[in-house]
Amino acid sequence: MPRNISLNLRSVLRWFGSGLALIGIAFITWRLYEHGGDLDLSPITSANWMLLIALTVLYGVDNLLLALSWWHVLLQLGGQVTRYWSIKTYSVSQLAKYVPGNIFHFAGRQAMGMAADVPGRLLINSTCWELGLVATAGTLNGWLVLPLLVPAFSSLISLMLFLSTGWLIAYLIRRIIGPQVATAFIYQTLFLAISGGIFVSVFAMITNSSALQIQTCLLIGSAYIVAWLVGIVTPGAPAGVGIREFILLWLLKGMVTDADLLITVLLGRLVTVVGDLLFFMVAFLIPQRRRTKGNRDE
Repeated sequence: MPRNISLNLRSVLRWFGSGLALIGIAFITWRLYEHGGDLDLSPITSANWMLLIALTVLYGVDNLLLALSWWHVLLQLGGQVTRYWSIKTYSVSQLAKYVPGNIFHFAGRQAMGMAADVPGRLLINSTCWELGLVATAGTLNGWLVLPLLVPAFSSLISLMLFLSTGWLIAYLIRRIIGPQVATAFIYQTLFLAISGGIFVSVFAMITNSSALQIQTCLLIGSAYIVAWLVGIVTPGAPAGVGIREFILLWLLKGMVTDADLLITVLLGRLVTVVGDLLFFMVAFLIPQRRRTKGNRDE
């Protein structure tokens, strides 16, 4: 976008991005109200509540990996942006993913970036790279869910395939494309791993399973990640709502009871929704800084 973009247009773009974030907050509030009516929280103890609060904070921090991943993609594409600006822009715009359509967080980020004089084509390219990287990172977990689809397939072999394939992809990205994109891919993979671990923790809490086997944890966590990926790429599904739940019920049918899985899904959804809101609130308090500085790592 030209440097001499009118102040009025900048203001419109900035308000458009912020408006989508506000709409996202409204949908989050509605989702919390909707899910809250479906939950019987009476069996949840004080210790369970403390665990849920801790997992919510962890998920909020986990979102930071996605923001940093986007920042590294922007740097690889030549964007002269700071880490602080990237985190704040990402956090404000990402709430719009709860608006039906599943594209408005990208539209909000595009508008806010262009209002800050980041070239529109660079922002579009960064979104394409981001989707490609998260799809690749999520698809890696297909190795881990193979034992659910093919019971004779060894969980140990699936884990070895997951680790070796992930290392190979990161290596090839670094050598062929660049270190910034490789770092972005690693951040995306870590985000998914932590998200899967959070879901497994909620499941263990609901089922009173203090010592789940590693194999069970990998199966449940990877099933959640695959369901998350299907939800994120499904057009029209706000933040994958409904799609992920259906995929999870299908993948884990017979392994866990429907009642335990449904309550886990609902509580897991509350953790992620409140975690997203927490990430937004904390990042929103980041002092306004210039988009570019002499040291772009600031």
